[in-house]
Amino acid sequence: MNHRGILVLISSPSGGGKNSVIRKLIDHIDDAVQFVTTTTRDRREGEINGTDYHFISRNVFEKKIEAGDFVEYNDYAGNLYGTEKEKLDASLKEHNILFSQADVNGKHSLDKLDIPHLSIFLMPESMDVLRERIINRGGVSEEKMHERLQIAEEELETSKDYDFRVVNKEGALDETVEKIVGIIEEYRKKSK
Repeated sequence: MNHRGILVLISSPSGGGKNSVIRKLIDHIDDAVQFVTTTTRDRREGEINGTDYHFISRNVFEKKIEAGDFVEYNDYAGNLYGTEKEKLDASLKEHNILFSQADVNGKHSLDKLDIPHLSIFLMPESMDVLRERIINRGGVSEEKMHERLQIAEEELETSKDYDFRVVNKEGALDETVEKIVGIIEEYRKKSK
């Protein structure tokens, strides 16, 4: 892949705060944008197609898988999510910093494909805090809650594969963002 931008992967369990952290990071870093992932999940209230996600049907997504259009994709809680090669390449050519919120499987796909990236995993203070965050977001049944917490346990185990792990403390978003800005600045210096 020929590009000038740095791909920064920010992962966390469901409810781990990756969207809030990425939004704040974009405000703090010049020419930083969030990569728009493609998904089959239903649009939540207030989400915009092409801005929050590229929303497509499962059928179209599966055709794209067959065509080899994804760098990585996964099935999370019954919905497909993926990073489209063409869209990733175009975004890296246009921007200095590109944030992606692919999960641990996405991280491993980037590694296998030798796509350079900086990976940061947002750790919850505890599973209880994570559970509260998911509850507060709403719209999750007890069964889905259990499933998400189980997935979170597995993701926390795999987070050892990331370049950095940062605890995203409740009520300390600015502190988390500052730490990550520092990590990115160090990485930029080494990359030059």
